[in-house]
This record gives sequence, C-alpha cells and structure tokens, in this order.
Amino acid sequence: MIVEYTRYKIDEQRRGTFEKDYKKAGESLKASGHCLAYELSHCTEDPAYYVLRIEWDSEEGHLKGFRTSAEFKSFFASVQPYVKHIEEMRHYQVFSADRKKDG
Repeated sequence: MIVEYTRYKIDEQRRGTFEKDYKKAGESLKASGHCLAYELSHCTEDPAYYVLRIEWDSEEGHLKGFRTSAEFKSFFASVQPYVKHIEEMRHYQVFSADRKKDG
C-alpha cells in the first residue's frame, strides 16, 4: 500500500464548490480497484487548506492503473478546476501505524 497526500489552497469563494466537486470525484475513487480508501480534510487553523489522503494498492496502481482508467477521466473532470491550487502532491510508504481501539 502507498499513501498519496495532496494539499490544496482554496479561496473562500470556491470552497463550497470544491467540496461538492470532490464528493463527485469520490465516486470515481470508490469505483477504482486501485483505491483502497480516501479522505478529504479541511484545516481548522487555516480554512484555506485542504488535504486529500488516498490509500492506493501501489504507486504503480495509482500512476499506471488508475490514471489510465475510465474512472480517472471522470475523476479528473471533477477536480481539473483545482489542479492549479495544488501546493504539494506526494506518495508515501507507511512506516508505522496504530489505531486505538474503542473502550
């Protein structure tokens, strides 16, 4: 598994549209066999920032599988207006992780 982080800076006037368009883009991610999970987070300290976190089966699955698929075409159609607002997009190998269990 590989994790992709994409950080966006979105001005206040476009935030509602950005969130709506990413809900639509999420349908394409859910439909992809290469996407294991995703989340879009909004910064509480500086509302201009969003981080998209996507878990991919592999970097190759993302770059060669998803990006050449029909799902990518519909995903990109939804997010294309925001590509110029990307401040960083990187892939990371998970080194260590843990999650507390409830009660």
